[in-house]
Amino acid sequence: MDERGRKFDQIEHGPLGVIGASFDAAAGRLTLRFPDGTTLDDEVRLGEEVSAKFSNGRKIVYGRLVNGSFADALSEYAGARLQLVKPEDPAQLLRSRGPVTLLADASVDELARQVGREQVDARRFRMLIGISGCAPHEEDEWIGRDVRVGEVVVRVLEEVDRCAVTSQDPATGVPDLDTLRTIGVYRGIRRRRNKNRIDFGVFGEVAQPGRVRVGDPVEPE
Repeated sequence: MDERGRKFDQIEHGPLGVIGASFDAAAGRLTLRFPDGTTLDDEVRLGEEVSAKFSNGRKIVYGRLVNGSFADALSEYAGARLQLVKPEDPAQLLRSRGPVTLLADASVDELARQVGREQVDARRFRMLIGISGCAPHEEDEWIGRDVRVGEVVVRVLEEVDRCAVTSQDPATGVPDLDTLRTIGVYRGIRRRRNKNRIDFGVFGEVAQPGRVRVGDPVEPE
């Protein structure tokens, strides 16, 4: 959260996305790993209650400040005065359109072809499941259907609408590819819920839980 009380993320400062983080819930310790090799490991101590504004202030998330060692390190790294906040209810941060995302490798290959690159790093799209063996954007055809992924059945709901974070190199956080313009040109801009959207990949929800392993088959039912 920045000094305005707003969520501060990769849109404001792309290199935040290359900080590694791990949380040991049992021990109550958080570890941050910065790109220069610096590591900060400390106990999580909660302070005063605060609220942070999300989505241009249309959504308010309530939580408590995390001790200042993390805030100081993140502020120095980002060049802005920041606070780290632990939400009271993590469910406030979940997308309502489904926690599972799927993207065909061929869709990423098609984007690379459109921009004249040999390849595009699929990590910039931050998808949960990548799928080989499909045609470009074949995953769009699964909307409204159940798809088996290993032991899990995922109900595919709708396309994922994209933001400017996808323009950033996932290794550095620095913008290096105009993904939105390219996708908008070759795929078109679609109108949903009174907003223009640029789609790439699909959202889904878990209809049947289970275990997913690398290499598991992915099959529409």
